[in-house]
Amino acid sequence: MPASPLVTVIVPGWNVAPYAAEALDSLRAQTLAAWRAVLVDDGSADGTGDVFARFAAQDDRFTHVTHPSQRGLGAARNTGLELVDTPYLGFFDSDDVMLPRALELLVGSLEATGSDIAVGQYTRLRPVDGGYAPSPVQPWVEASTAPARHGVTLAEHPEVTGNIVAWSKVSRTDLWRDHHVKFPQGLYEDQAVTALLYARARAIDTVAEPVVHWRVRAEGTSITQHEADPVVLAACLAALHDGLDILRREAPEVAARARIGQILRMDIPRLRALDLDAVSRIAVADFAAELTECLDD
Repeated sequence: MPASPLVTVIVPGWNVAPYAAEALDSLRAQTLAAWRAVLVDDGSADGTGDVFARFAAQDDRFTHVTHPSQRGLGAARNTGLELVDTPYLGFFDSDDVMLPRALELLVGSLEATGSDIAVGQYTRLRPVDGGYAPSPVQPWVEASTAPARHGVTLAEHPEVTGNIVAWSKVSRTDLWRDHHVKFPQGLYEDQAVTALLYARARAIDTVAEPVVHWRVRAEGTSITQHEADPVVLAACLAALHDGLDILRREAPEVAARARIGQILRMDIPRLRALDLDAVSRIAVADFAAELTECLDD
């Protein structure tokens, strides 16, 4: 076991006992062994904490932390951030599957180039015949990462902003420390944080192959499977707006315009296809009109 880990992987979990062991096994199977992981049980009511404790007892690269009660995904990730003492950090959700070369590819890219963030592809792990199977890489994920790039700026590759999730990346810990980056509370907390990191990064690498399978839970308990709920939809629109505001304020204009185009192509059609109430339909239409007006300016 390496004496000096290169990367800390922050793994939050809340009521994910059916999936957590597979997730952590995929972390243990990484071809890059120089990692440590902070497992944050966010007040789970099922056996998630027991799974985390078992892995921590078996492998001292795992550190297990428990919130006495649920505080939310952003708070769980922030708890992990406080414990990072490695040059690089990444995130991994405890119901997903990390592909074996993920850390090798992402950390290796940063080691070779000196960039601040390495961004990989991901696929959705969908329910199929009582199990799960990965889907093809989606077009906006492909556009954000392919072909592989080394040391590009956000102005040179604005399409990377379509890859907005926290867990498809590894970044330099100093990027977080120097800019005092923390996750906000609430849903869709990736949006603003990832936009800020892109805006502040000196250089960005992209890895043109999948590093994570993102699970679409068969029982339908993921937040993204409840976007027709007016509360969830409002949080989704607010987060999209917050991330875009950061790019408008801190990034080159080309990045903000790229992100607006992505939202109009990707998110608005998806949200319009939901079974929304009248107020939610109006909210989506108003947001789309606002974005279209921005592109026309």
